[in-house]
Amino acid sequence: MGAVCCKEDDIAFNEEVELNHFYLLRSVGKGAFGKVRVVQHKSTKQLYALKYINKAKCIKMRAVDNIISERRLLEQIDYSLIVNLRYAFQDDENLFMILDLMLGGDLRFHLERVGTLPEDQVRFYAAELALGLNYLHRRRIVHRDLKPDNILLDENGHAHLTDFNIAVHYSDKKPLTAVAGSMAYMAPEVLQKKGYFSSVDWWSLGVVLFELLFGKRPFRGKTNESLTKSITSEPAKYPENVFELVSPQCLDFLQGLLTRDPSQRIGVDGGFEKIRSHGWFKGIDWHAMERKELKPPFTPDSKRANFDPSHELEEILLEDNPLKVRKRSKPVASNAGGSIKSQISQNHDQSPEMQIMDDKFLTYDYTKPHENAMRQQEFEQRRWAHKSGTDSRVTQITDEARYSQ
Repeated sequence: MGAVCCKEDDIAFNEEVELNHFYLLRSVGKGAFGKVRVVQHKSTKQLYALKYINKAKCIKMRAVDNIISERRLLEQIDYSLIVNLRYAFQDDENLFMILDLMLGGDLRFHLERVGTLPEDQVRFYAAELALGLNYLHRRRIVHRDLKPDNILLDENGHAHLTDFNIAVHYSDKKPLTAVAGSMAYMAPEVLQKKGYFSSVDWWSLGVVLFELLFGKRPFRGKTNESLTKSITSEPAKYPENVFELVSPQCLDFLQGLLTRDPSQRIGVDGGFEKIRSHGWFKGIDWHAMERKELKPPFTPDSKRANFDPSHELEEILLEDNPLKVRKRSKPVASNAGGSIKSQISQNHDQSPEMQIMDDKFLTYDYTKPHENAMRQQEFEQRRWAHKSGTDSRVTQITDEARYSQ
């Protein structure tokens, strides 16, 4: 279960959350920006997923802004079909995000095991994922990286959206232009750099559902150029016996999602209501679906690991700096005041990126909403005070230079 450095009686659970508040259990995942392991809160005994990111590696991969953005965005959302943030904190080496634990594995893992999924199972996931996307879009958030790897099942088999590393807020008045996401799941308007809104998530959902049903993606290419051409101009590659594999309603829904004109794409044209009322979803109680009251067609096997066991072996054999509790060095207090731990950093020995992470990756505890709000408010006040002080200094230098001429 991992080493325990302190007796539970010695841990101040009423103070800011830190790694010592949790038992470190098995490693279950590894991504581009960090690793994931199961943890248990020492006081409540609740299990969670701990995502931790090495700061130096984060800087090397130029991922600082992405991690800060993901942390901020996750604090703003809380939904039944999303993997929600519960705690966030840092030490001198790592950034930590503690999230809802999903023991059922991701859809990539299950798809690779069985090749394809039956239509009724895919239909159930489609409804849950559509609800999750609609929740985000109502808050003007676009996910931008929907793929089987980023869809996690809980122990009962309900599908949840995860990995908000490149998710972003958008405005209806100003389209997004960045080419972001996993190319095979990108909408044509992203690759063509025409500007886009939340419509890109509905396209990605279409690619995901197609892959779950048929075992291959609808648009393929051996190079980025050929894949781009396939996505932007070639017809989707349906199996020759597609009418034997899925219902006409299913096929119609896929075609609605994989419509190249975003204004005509289902989910955009007619909004979410057109998805709810589509014939493929006839008979679904959407309110019960949202509350996770409907029984999923597939329940993950609780007696087996629904993830690649090599992650844990790698952690044991190959990790040269294994995760352990480390006390964070006390930040240097700024001139704006020193009432809480997070301060605008004045440590000039740090790199600018390290200072950004120290300052902007704020502690978060979902059980203490008032403290979260106060921490954010104080951070904003210090940030503006710091900015105003810098602006004043620039003005003073400019004036001195003017008078000396």
